[in-house]
Amino acid sequence: MLNRPQPGERAARGTSLVEVLVTLVITSYGVLGLTGLMNGMQIVETEGYERSQALVLLADMTERISAGNPLTADAAGAYAAAAGVAAPAGTGDSQPPDCSAVAAGGARDVCEWSNALKGAAERIAGNKVGAMSGARGCVELLTAPDATAGTCTPATFRVSVAWQGQLESVAPSSACGKNLYGAKDSTRRILAQQVTVGLPQCTLHE
Repeated sequence: MLNRPQPGERAARGTSLVEVLVTLVITSYGVLGLTGLMNGMQIVETEGYERSQALVLLADMTERISAGNPLTADAAGAYAAAAGVAAPAGTGDSQPPDCSAVAAGGARDVCEWSNALKGAAERIAGNKVGAMSGARGCVELLTAPDATAGTCTPATFRVSVAWQGQLESVAPSSACGKNLYGAKDSTRRILAQQVTVGLPQCTLHE
């Protein structure tokens, strides 16, 4: 004759099953929360890495301008002409991968900067991976150099680096790369620095 479970035993078995189900649900929510936290941390880490890359690229062009020492309006204008706000260097531009044939000066500096923005410095399996997503650079000539005696105005530039961020933020006021990152401009990131090139040969007095 089969032994049938007593009512108390049924209740105990049922309670155990409910407890297991509740534990599974709580554990699932915990795992989902942990996954979301890890994804968030990865995005923050990526944002930090891209900002550090942008700082290196920004310093690259500011140092090029300082070393190039453009003392005439034409020499200074060559930088802005090759990487203007309306047509920035980097992603999507028409600069060649080999800059040796480009005229020395601002045009060649921008060409080499463009390749750096596209990630030419670091490659994996032949693919450029060194720069940020959608990296672009702009050079604005704020004041042209004027060595006229009594004027002595040095060249002043604003160099900007723009890229595609991971999270939405306040849209930057700078025009570099504007409207080039989709409908929402709030993911565009900008770093900028002003550079002044002195005119050692000019005098303030006639």
